[in-house]
Amino acid sequence: MTVKIITDSTAYLDRKLLKELDITEVSMTVYLEDGLFAETDLINEEFYQLIEGKEKLPTSSQPSPLVFYQNYLRLVKQGQEILCVLISSDLSGTYYSAVQARKMVLEEIPEARIEIINSHTTVMQLGLAALTAARAAREGASLEQVIEKTNSVLSRSKIFFIPKTLEYLKKGGRIGEAASLLGTLLQVKPILTVTGSVTVYEKVRTFEKAVKQMLQMVENDAQTYGIEEIAVHHINCPAECEQLIISKVKNKTEREILVSPIGPVIGLHVGPGTLGIAYVLKEKQ
Repeated sequence: MTVKIITDSTAYLDRKLLKELDITEVSMTVYLEDGLFAETDLINEEFYQLIEGKEKLPTSSQPSPLVFYQNYLRLVKQGQEILCVLISSDLSGTYYSAVQARKMVLEEIPEARIEIINSHTTVMQLGLAALTAARAAREGASLEQVIEKTNSVLSRSKIFFIPKTLEYLKKGGRIGEAASLLGTLLQVKPILTVTGSVTVYEKVRTFEKAVKQMLQMVENDAQTYGIEEIAVHHINCPAECEQLIISKVKNKTEREILVSPIGPVIGLHVGPGTLGIAYVLKEKQ
């Protein structure tokens, strides 16, 4: 019996990695003017062109319990154990859909083993945890061992991101505690992080200085704790990401730097031009 990993589409894992590590991705949905679409069916560039300048942004929704139920049932009937690693429950109801679906499966198959981790984060901090889980599972780790390794990565990882503009946050993005600070942020560029909800980590005067400050935080952590793995984020600005982020962190880890374009569900809350970085420390801080 092996362990199979399920994550959601806000991890923004590359298709090749999903296939290589046999990770099941459950998609969020996006409501556009002409209907309801799976996030994974939307093309990022087209989506961000569509929402540019719009006063009212599209909305998004978590996967239904039925979607999780169907995936659970398929894997359990194959004799698999399951670990879900999902977006923070403060940002989405996805975790609760997964929990409800597990109850449905256990009513039919009481011996099924399905565990669910609330990552308390999203994007590639979530993605790096899901990758760790899948690698451990591929190496033959037990469900308990996979859970332990995944939680270890979550406890040693960080995420920071910097919106190019605050317009998307002002239009109702899910920014948690950061919302109360929005009125004071109009003249600055916040470095945001995720600790369950989205919070302001630091306030900097310009976008360029915010990026420089973020990179300095990475450098400090690299020197103090060492960095195991890095992923960089961008929203529809690959050239800027390469110039400002990737070129500066190439030597911070022995692993390949993962580049993860952020899709519609998270992107509509922070907007095009956003840059970010997620990384795992070698030692716990």
